[in-house]
Amino acid sequence: MARFVTGLELDSLAADLDAFVPGRLLDDNAHILLRFKANGNAPAAKGMLWASQVAPGNENGLKLRVYGTKGGLEWEQEHPNQLWYTPFGEEKRLITRGGAGAGPSAARVSRIPAGHPEGYLEGFANIYAEAARAIRAMRRKGDKMPKDVVFPTVEDGVEGVAFVEACVKSSKKNGAWTKL
Repeated sequence: MARFVTGLELDSLAADLDAFVPGRLLDDNAHILLRFKANGNAPAAKGMLWASQVAPGNENGLKLRVYGTKGGLEWEQEHPNQLWYTPFGEEKRLITRGGAGAGPSAARVSRIPAGHPEGYLEGFANIYAEAARAIRAMRRKGDKMPKDVVFPTVEDGVEGVAFVEACVKSSKKNGAWTKL
């Protein structure tokens, strides 16, 4: 998700994976440090990921925070219609789905009027609608894939598997930095 939102490409990671629940075959807690590739003249970005199935009091807790040279963004899945934007030196601003400042790209994938919550299921509906839009465009003679079409590709899936494999490899080496 961080790669999709920021457009940055992951370079390497250091992972610490654990299974705290006795008898559990898969890891139930992960701490992962991330290093992204440098983008133009900007220095390489860094990030961290914490994923846990053993954090009492957290129902889902999917949250993304991005901080850059112009300010910060914060989004939580538990409040999917809200994005907090904090420009440097200014007050924190709430941008809502369908509200002022959301922009035409967000409006194109909003399925219901503002003020009504969209969420998990609508996210999948948007993926299917975007894939159908791409297929229709490609079927028309001479048409190309629309530049603004957004859906996960096979390459995204392959990168996801490579990410998990790198995490496992790093964790087995006591959290050693591992290239993707």
